[in-house]
Amino acid sequence: MERSLFNQFRQIGRDLFLRGLVNSHAGNMSVRVGGRMFITRRGSMLGRLRRQDIVDVEIDLPSSHILLASSEIGVHRKIYKETSSLSIVHAHPPFSVLLSFFEDELLPRDSEGSYVLKRVPIVAVEKTVGAEEAATAVAEALRDYKVVIMRGHGSFARGEILEEAYMLTTALESSAFYLFYMREGAKEFRRFAERYKDW
Repeated sequence: MERSLFNQFRQIGRDLFLRGLVNSHAGNMSVRVGGRMFITRRGSMLGRLRRQDIVDVEIDLPSSHILLASSEIGVHRKIYKETSSLSIVHAHPPFSVLLSFFEDELLPRDSEGSYVLKRVPIVAVEKTVGAEEAATAVAEALRDYKVVIMRGHGSFARGEILEEAYMLTTALESSAFYLFYMREGAKEFRRFAERYKDW
C-alpha cells in the first residue's frame, strides 16, 4: 500500500475519533483499488491506525486475509459490487444513531445538510453487524444515496475518496444534532423546502 493511501486512512481515522464519530475500537473504512480493497483490520483503533491495521483483500474472491479484516467486510464488499463507490466510511455518529430509533429517514433542515445530503434513508435489520441482511439493505440504499443510517448501529457513507465519505459523515451528524434539538415551530428558510422529501 502506498504511503499516501495509508496517510489518508490514518488522518481520516484520527479525525473520526477526535470528532466523536467512533469510540476507541469502533467503525471501519475501506478504499477500492480495481478488484481489491484496503480495509481496516478487525478491532483496530481508527484514532491510532498503524500500517498493519490496513488489510488487503479481494472484493469478489476468497482471501487469506479475510479473517483479519473488519467484521463489516461483507457490507463493504456488497457496496462495492452494487455501486460505483471507491471509498467507504462506517461510523457510529451519536445523534444520527439516536434519531434512527425514532425516524424512518432524516430530512436535514440546516443549509449544508439540505444541500449535501438532501435525504438520508434509515434501514432496519434484525442483525446489524456482519450479516448478509445488513449488507443487502445498506448496499441497496446506497445505490441512490451517498449516506445511509442503519437503525441503532451507525452510518455508511460512500465517496470517490475517503475525505468525501468523511465529509458526508460529518454533515450527517451536524444535521442530526440540529434536528435533535429543534422544536416545533422552527422557522423555514429554504426555497422549495416542501420538495426535499421527494429527492
